[in-house]
Amino acid sequence: MNRSKIRELAFEFIYSTEIQKVEDKKEQVELFFEGNDIEAPSAKEYIIDVVDGIQTYQEEINKHISESLKKDWTIDRISKIDLALLKLAIYEMIYKKLPYKVVINEAIELAKKYGEDNSANFINGILASIVVKENIN
Repeated sequence: MNRSKIRELAFEFIYSTEIQKVEDKKEQVELFFEGNDIEAPSAKEYIIDVVDGIQTYQEEINKHISESLKKDWTIDRISKIDLALLKLAIYEMIYKKLPYKVVINEAIELAKKYGEDNSANFINGILASIVVKENIN
């Protein structure tokens, strides 16, 4: 299983927790692994790391998103799909230090696949703003 597919599965799990407002993610992640026949240790480790990391840095990640929105927008107006993609990408860029060009490209591709017509542009704009503000190289 390649990194792009693992990232897509991580996005699907994050999205499901956004919809369901799940508190106990550990039990849910095990059910997710079973339901999606995820057995590769690298995939499990990556998804668990992302889920734990996003939960740990939730406030900071939300702050990055909020500060990058237009003045009349709030985080509550963002679709759950776009929000899940943003959280995943921000965690990967800022906390995992993955190359921002790769992260943004993959987030845009997932937005095209799962999001609305304007999701890819929206995601690109928010993430590009964060790259500039945080001086990510």
